[in-house]
Amino acid sequence: MALHAQDRGYRFLVLFFNCLLTFGSYFCFDMPSVLQEVFTGNSTCDTNSTNCCHDCLGMSDDNYNLLYAIYAWTNAIVVIFAGFLVDKLGNKVGALLFSGLCVVGSCTFALGIFFKNTSAMLPIMLIGRLIFGSGNGSLTIVQNRITSYWFKDKELALAFGITLAFSRLGSVLNFFLTQNFENKFGLGWTLWGGAMLCGLGFISSITVSYLDHRGMKELGDEGATQSEAKKLKVSDITKFSSQYWIIALMIMFFYNGVFPFVADASKFIHNKYGYTTTTSAYMAGAVYDVSMVISPFLGGVIDVIGKRGYLALACSLLTIPVFGLLAFTYIHPLVLTLWLGFTYSFAASTMWPSIPLVVSQATIGTAMGVTTSIQMVGIGISNLIVGAILGNTADETPDEVLKRWKLVMIYLLANALACVASCIAINLVDLKKGGLLNQSRREKHLKDQLAENDVDEHEPSESDPLLSGNRSSINT
Repeated sequence: MALHAQDRGYRFLVLFFNCLLTFGSYFCFDMPSVLQEVFTGNSTCDTNSTNCCHDCLGMSDDNYNLLYAIYAWTNAIVVIFAGFLVDKLGNKVGALLFSGLCVVGSCTFALGIFFKNTSAMLPIMLIGRLIFGSGNGSLTIVQNRITSYWFKDKELALAFGITLAFSRLGSVLNFFLTQNFENKFGLGWTLWGGAMLCGLGFISSITVSYLDHRGMKELGDEGATQSEAKKLKVSDITKFSSQYWIIALMIMFFYNGVFPFVADASKFIHNKYGYTTTTSAYMAGAVYDVSMVISPFLGGVIDVIGKRGYLALACSLLTIPVFGLLAFTYIHPLVLTLWLGFTYSFAASTMWPSIPLVVSQATIGTAMGVTTSIQMVGIGISNLIVGAILGNTADETPDEVLKRWKLVMIYLLANALACVASCIAINLVDLKKGGLLNQSRREKHLKDQLAENDVDEHEPSESDPLLSGNRSSINT
């Protein structure tokens, strides 16, 4: 029996292939983190040595962190235009273009190891990360746009949670499998295996584009969507409210702590706590393990209770002790990475879904792109700072190396404090503007009913946060 676009099974089929779009790219993104010891290990070996690392690339710590910084910078530039481009040209163009860039970028990155011990290796790998960064962040915008269309006024929160969990499954499998795979098959096969997973995303983009186009045509929405796209202008960015810009800063400061930490966590755990590189990678990946497990449920719960501003403040406050304990104590690292994973999951479920509440419906894609750009600029700068703090530790004593790691954790702690300040600011501004971010579903429905009863006596102004068409609520 054929599925029709109106069927529940059809939209979940779209969701399945939509989830596969970023599975491979999220797997590839943090492969350098798992293999940090291989990337930065000494590549010159004595022929009589029993501990020779034939796969090691000999990168300095600052060059290694540059792999993450250039990804973030590229993402920061591209995503500004990606959301607007996809809104203008449609999901099919965006999905094929950006998933294709992920494939080309991951292949170029893997190609770099053939130039090991030459001056060409690092530039080629950086070019690969640049191309990969051009596709991956933008592909997430396409993914969110498809999910929003098919699950609006249905299982939207659940669908977003499943999408995030599926992407994080790629990250988790990377932390569990990549080190063992590299030990058995070598660095070359490992990196090319990651490129093949990005190829799976490209195949999925073809499938989901067909399903999306066919479904929209069957539902009769294709023409209306194209008509709305023609009205979009880049100048719509100037209409964003102060709430939006504070939320963007809040997201940037929080992710400035999480992503640079995960990028270097396996080596940090190995250096400070003495665990093997494989075990260290498992513990570093726990941040994403937690996110993968609880994300599908958090969105639905928060949609009911609201309180996004308060929950964002709470999770940023709870993140401060993580970096403090990592810097100054020897508490088991798994406890702290699980803790960080919990606060990260709540941040992702409260901060990002706040954006559609403070911008107009027509500019949501652009707003997501600009926010991602700001986030990536912050992460790129943070990766450079972390790399500069660590420097080249090859000739330093273990105590000197640990002092450098302590400074890194203090820097990440400072970002968590800046996030707290931003969260306080957004709650104060939101309170003055009617408390939209912290409304529960019940409170919103009561206000909507009061607005409907009073519609003949009161004409809402453009600044009214409950103005239909001027705000998009995930609580519905």
